[in-house]
Amino acid sequence: MHKSSRGSSGSSNPVDKKQPDWLDYDEDEVKELVLKLKDGGNDPSQIGIKLRDEYGIPDVKTVTGKKITEILKENDAQDELPEDLKNLVEKASNIQDHLEDNKKDEDAERRLSLVEAKIRRLASYYQDEGRIPESWEYEREER
Repeated sequence: MHKSSRGSSGSSNPVDKKQPDWLDYDEDEVKELVLKLKDGGNDPSQIGIKLRDEYGIPDVKTVTGKKITEILKENDAQDELPEDLKNLVEKASNIQDHLEDNKKDEDAERRLSLVEAKIRRLASYYQDEGRIPESWEYEREER
């Protein structure tokens, strides 16, 4: 089976779990910013990055006590598919587009089958958790 580890790159959370003294935003303002950025078409990970880089909010959970996805769920602004599953479906679609132009690319065919396996495993998990409907099923686009 392909590698199951996720790699070591990525940012780490702040060490201190309490709200910084220098932060000028309160809980309601941060929630409003999250909803405003979601209305702008951003995914939860993009919202966190924009809050960190543009507004100087290091961690939404330390300010509000809730994750970005929890805030979106409370306000019915959550996407129908979780972000990671949506990204995998998009990746599979991109590989299929590539295979249309490059029919002999066997490595891309292998990558597509691996991505589709990840989609099915993740979909099964989210169905068990109740995040997506039991009837949701990934189907390869016929072209």
